[in-house]
Amino acid sequence: MQPNRCEEARYFTAPVGAVECLSATFHSYHYAPHAHDTFVIGALAHGTGGIFIRGRQHEARADDLTLYNPHDVHDGSPRRDGFSYRVSYPSVSLIREIASEGLGFDRASTPSFAAPIVHDPAGAALFLDAHRRWEAGCSALEAEEALVHAYAYCLSRHAGIRFPVAGSEAGPVGKAVALLSDGFAERRTLDDLARAAGLPRQRLIRAFRRATGFTPHAFLVNRRVDAAKDMLRRGADPLSVAMTTGFSDQAHLNRIFKARVGVTPGAFRAAFAGRDVRH
Repeated sequence: MQPNRCEEARYFTAPVGAVECLSATFHSYHYAPHAHDTFVIGALAHGTGGIFIRGRQHEARADDLTLYNPHDVHDGSPRRDGFSYRVSYPSVSLIREIASEGLGFDRASTPSFAAPIVHDPAGAALFLDAHRRWEAGCSALEAEEALVHAYAYCLSRHAGIRFPVAGSEAGPVGKAVALLSDGFAERRTLDDLARAAGLPRQRLIRAFRRATGFTPHAFLVNRRVDAAKDMLRRGADPLSVAMTTGFSDQAHLNRIFKARVGVTPGAFRAAFAGRDVRH
């Protein structure tokens, strides 16, 4: 007799785009045949699942992407030791919006994934990372950046959408950099930056990374840490630093600061106690 194995499922909405998401581990649960009026984009983290879709039986394994078009009838059941997976249900309008940044894409048409199951370790890792960030309740900028990057990757690799190659966009990227640098404590979205730069979101992410070495969200976090260090050198208390530099609370500042500086804000501040710090 096999021991009881825990089955878990959590349904939530991503912090951007109203994208519904599911994170689940199943050992015996079987999906009845059904379809969605959205796209279904997901990835397996562990195990194996059986799916009947488009008239064929498929097996999805770890490092596979699941890419279903709207109204694809499918079921789903665990194999052997079950499976853990993460899945999202982006609307047709959202996927059209991202695809519209591609070369020659007809905005009135709907993209279509050629195969429902594809082995793509890089794509699966990208999607799983984005999904975990959404579940953790990341900022709107981080959520949107991860969403556009993951979905654009899937559209480019598996739906034939060609996106422009990032070239020399120093001027447009500079405008986005200035917006983040000057207003680092403000809440920014990827749409804000794209409008400032005059570039499509997916192209902006790639051009920004090429020019700065950071994605826009990573650049913003680094800028906030630099500002926090400056305030701490001058003796400001960590709580006021967190509130002034755009962190959600002191715990958020502590976690981000230590990951980049190696010590807590309090320890960093103590190193400058009694010193006259000037610039």
